[in-house]
Amino acid sequence: MNIRSGSNYAGQIAYEDLREWLVLADQLGEVEYVKGANWHEDIGLAAEAVLREENGPCVVFDDVEGCPKGFRLLMNMFAGTRRNMTLGFPDHLTKWELSNAYRENFLEQQKIIKHEIIDDGPIFENILTGDDIDVTKFPAPIWHENDGGRYIGTGTYSVTKDPEEGWLNAGAYRAQVHGPKEVGFLTARGHHGYIHREKYKAAGKKMPVCMVLGGDPLSFYFGGTETPYGEFELDYVGGLRGKAMQLVEGKVTGLPFPANAEIVLEGYVDPEETMVEGPFGEWTGHYAGGKEPRTLLRIEAIYHRTDPILLGVPPMGQGPDELARYRAVMRSAMLKQNIIDAGVPDVQQVWCHETGGSRMLHGVSIKQRYPGHSRQAGQIASQCRAAAYASKYVIVTDDDVDVTRLDQLIWAMMVRTDPKRSIDFITGAWDSPADPMLTPQQRKVGDMTHSVAIIDACRPFDWQDQFPMANAPSPEVARKAEEKFGYLMKGR
Repeated sequence: MNIRSGSNYAGQIAYEDLREWLVLADQLGEVEYVKGANWHEDIGLAAEAVLREENGPCVVFDDVEGCPKGFRLLMNMFAGTRRNMTLGFPDHLTKWELSNAYRENFLEQQKIIKHEIIDDGPIFENILTGDDIDVTKFPAPIWHENDGGRYIGTGTYSVTKDPEEGWLNAGAYRAQVHGPKEVGFLTARGHHGYIHREKYKAAGKKMPVCMVLGGDPLSFYFGGTETPYGEFELDYVGGLRGKAMQLVEGKVTGLPFPANAEIVLEGYVDPEETMVEGPFGEWTGHYAGGKEPRTLLRIEAIYHRTDPILLGVPPMGQGPDELARYRAVMRSAMLKQNIIDAGVPDVQQVWCHETGGSRMLHGVSIKQRYPGHSRQAGQIASQCRAAAYASKYVIVTDDDVDVTRLDQLIWAMMVRTDPKRSIDFITGAWDSPADPMLTPQQRKVGDMTHSVAIIDACRPFDWQDQFPMANAPSPEVARKAEEKFGYLMKGR
């Protein structure tokens, strides 16, 4: 099998903010505009219609009922050919080539460029304080029919600061609308925002927060990925762009956020204060997190551009969706780099499958070099930084399997394993509260752990030379078939 790598393509980000990205997506012919929709049902219905589709359009909702004229909502950034544009690569690359090109360009020798603080920016075009604060005027929808309310924070990240060590974090934490001046602030155990909040709690202080509700795509994506402890995600985005991100400081907390963001909520989270939050349709396809008292952000200032764009990236679950698509491309690159950095040789492909939210099922292909090589790759893949959270299954295969294809990955698991001999288990691994298999007792005592299965679907190393030959075509035969008879499948 000949699996192209995506090498020899230099990444170049061609936009600075969400508005410039929208212009480029429009030029690709991949944007649809909807006027007059309502937030309580229509936008959620549209999400159901397009977010699961690999090539669904980007949709911009304007003139939303009950919202000021010009206030917009954008959803479904990462689909079609625009996903390649978003990461700065040619549109003909497959998803695997895109992921590997991203890894080779940006992760092999990861460059970090520290942000710079400037005095002013478009985000300060409108400043709302006091009685003018009202988040309900933004087109935050009810995304799923059984959600507990409107969710303004799905395509969001929040900037916080470690009160002891001083480092900044930009993490993606969902936000439900509780009232004109209150939104939810939900962080899972172990995430950096949660660690910061617990430090403020221990010190008896409120935590300052700036919540960005319409950043450029890269900043949002990095808010939802596994950046190392102590490092600021927006400085990684600066490294991708090749120049420092320009940030301004909030007028209440002094925390920084992008000068060209669309909407920012600024205020404080009191670790001791809660409101009932949820339920919300989770990325696992269930309402697993339920409805519970959770912390909230009390807003002291809203900043927004004129005609602001609210970014919506809701999880749909029960199969691939936009959230899974962008995470698959970026997390697969990060996971492959983590495995290589741990010293595992001859790693070929890595794919964090969209089914499972790009968190629960990972395929790794290797060229076997020594006894135990496959088990080593699987163990490291299951617990390294990129994949430790909520990982359930890691399947390791030989390099004749295209692990981006779910059918090939499962085929290898079925025909190259013996269940009793081929599966190792890790217990007590880090789980997500969105996992519906967490028992009521576990939730009661705060035990957010589960087991992980590492499945060795490689030909047994000590007798691989006697293993039956696969009947897959050689690269030469596959190429000849495509060249001679590929036309039969055109348009199907």
